Amino acid sequence: MAKVKFELEFYIRTSDSILYNCLTTPSGLEGWFADKVNVKVDVYSFHWEGEERRAKLDGKKKDQWVRYEWLDQSGEKTFMEMRIRIDEMTGDLALLVTDFAEEDEVDETKMLWEGAVQELKRILGS
Repeated sequence: MAKVKFELEFYIRTSDSILYNCLTTPSGLEGWFADKVNVKVDVYSFHWEGEERRAKLDGKKKDQWVRYEWLDQSGEKTFMEMRIRIDEMTGDLALLVTDFAEEDEVDETKMLWEGAVQELKRILGS
């Protein structure tokens, strides 16, 4: 079954540099995204309750975005991208997430993202 691309948007009260740190460093990602994160060269190992997924750092721009390409056995190229957007008029900061999931798991995956970002907001005091 082919994976479906989806996008989410979350408003967070924090600075772009603090949020970027939470999206790109093992210690920042461990606080809200995964239980444990290890990095060797540009390959990140994300651990959740005994499960591991690996992703290659595919690109980043300081305080703006990061993209991880999932290294799955399926051979299908998928990625997770997180962008930071600041509204020029209001100054509001948004986290834009692009991810993929099996068609019958999109809603569940979106709920996982919503829970993870709620935890991120809690950690940041947002």
